[in-house]
Amino acid sequence: MLDLKYLRKNQEVARQKLADRGVQSDVLADLLAADQKRRDVIAKVEELKAKRNEASDKIAFAKRQKEDASAAIQEMQAVAKKIKDLDQELEGLDKVVKDQAAHLPNIAEDDVPVGPDEEANVEIRTWEPEDYQGRPLVKTEAPAWLKPHYEIGEDLGILDFERGAKVSGARFLYYVGDGARLERALYNFMLDQHREEGYTEMITPIVVNDSAMFGTGQYPKFQDDAYRVEGLNQTYIPTAEVSLTNYYSGETIPAEDLPISITALSPSFRKEAGAAGRDTRGLIRLHQFNKVEMVKFAKPDQSDQELEKMTNNAENILQKLGLPYHVITLSTGDMGFSAAKTHDLEVWLPAQGMYREISSVSNTRDFQARRMHITYRNEDGKLELVHTLNGSGLAVGRTVAAILENYQNEDGTVTVPEVLRPYLGGQETLQATPHH
Repeated sequence: MLDLKYLRKNQEVARQKLADRGVQSDVLADLLAADQKRRDVIAKVEELKAKRNEASDKIAFAKRQKEDASAAIQEMQAVAKKIKDLDQELEGLDKVVKDQAAHLPNIAEDDVPVGPDEEANVEIRTWEPEDYQGRPLVKTEAPAWLKPHYEIGEDLGILDFERGAKVSGARFLYYVGDGARLERALYNFMLDQHREEGYTEMITPIVVNDSAMFGTGQYPKFQDDAYRVEGLNQTYIPTAEVSLTNYYSGETIPAEDLPISITALSPSFRKEAGAAGRDTRGLIRLHQFNKVEMVKFAKPDQSDQELEKMTNNAENILQKLGLPYHVITLSTGDMGFSAAKTHDLEVWLPAQGMYREISSVSNTRDFQARRMHITYRNEDGKLELVHTLNGSGLAVGRTVAAILENYQNEDGTVTVPEVLRPYLGGQETLQATPHH
């Protein structure tokens, strides 16, 4: 949620910044008009309450003097009715202002590239392993035998999309045998790495209430994308960012504890309502997938530095797995709703001949904290909103896809990245094995 005081004082700047994020100028104008009306009503109510107090004093005085107080009583009743009517109007205006403000995205930081979509994203750096074991390097011609990850998975009998669709519908699957073990190896490896980097590991609820979804910015705007629990104001989480960030909702964090870093593996559920016809095959765009999430709470002067640290934490996973990737800064038009700045990590998928997103690391500054009322006491002892950050470390299914494509061999087997072998009992390759 944006700060209304900031919007009032910086109307022109805010209008431009929101226009960069695709918001029409009349949206801000409508919000500020409703806010002004609300403040005018508050001023009227205060004025009438002062009148009521005055009338009350008159009545008390008249009664003490044994004088007729009926005129003053009538006056007070009329004032009380006006206050009641205005209070009702105020309730409606409060709702309008809150609802309009809740639909505004965060304002982008000044160094974020301005543009309407992904075409305006800016590449910061690329990385690929020095020894790529004879495999085609990024942007070199792929050999004829190279297959997409879903074909490799099906040929090895480790990914079963057909039975996933039979039991649950499109964009669901079964991981079988070595597929399930590879996924488990990956998320254990990721969690171990993050723990070494100072993150506290958690297991969170995967069903949250509406206020938690509002807190991180998924509600009200993206309710159609969520899997809701029928008859209850609850939702299956689209990412552990929701349950992790809401851990401190409504609380004041001791300043000496900041920054705080927490991580969790969780299933994530997304309807992918806006992705019809995109990535219909494979592990890239599923309705249910595992993700290791990183979340940080920081003082305002720490959050820029923490964003870079978190980006490096996600990069560390990819580097240790030997997967080529690049880091991009998302443009104003491509960023998520709550983000003030986002670095995306995109991993190279040789069968597609392109980079695909595997992690999105964002600084939301005080946008989420304002919705969740998460504060700390600054050096002057005053309550101030913390900054919250989040990032995938990583989306596990997409990492499986990247390993299958980048480590596939001409004979159809897949080499297991060295760092994962201890998690797989020393196994060096994935090969077709019969299963039931």
